[in-house]
Amino acid sequence: MSDAPSSSIPTPAEVVPIPVAPTSAGRVSGKPWKYTKSATVRSNLPEGVKSKWSERMEKTKKEKAIKQLQTELKEEKQAEIARRREITLERKRAAEEKRRLEEDRAKMGARKAARLRRKAGRTKKLNH
Repeated sequence: MSDAPSSSIPTPAEVVPIPVAPTSAGRVSGKPWKYTKSATVRSNLPEGVKSKWSERMEKTKKEKAIKQLQTELKEEKQAEIARRREITLERKRAAEEKRRLEEDRAKMGARKAARLRRKAGRTKKLNH
């Protein structure tokens, strides 16, 4: 009996794998009342979501480039305004300094004239 091969125990050459049902998880649900899940129907979604990922990335890249350009232009404009303001303030400071120096010169001239008048009035001939 031992030299006759038994038909109940298969040899390794006779083992055939059982085919698995083609599902995403590789298994079949034992609940026949459950519907198989499928991809979402995208008929009523907005255009931004419907479009391809690469198209959305291209659009985003373009928008970023436009925004960066706008920011650079705005910064250049602000820098130009600040430069003009600085030039104007510098001119005002120079004019104020010039006016102050003129006042000082006039004041010094008046003081010197008063001093000379006092000096001239010290002699008796001019006083009397």
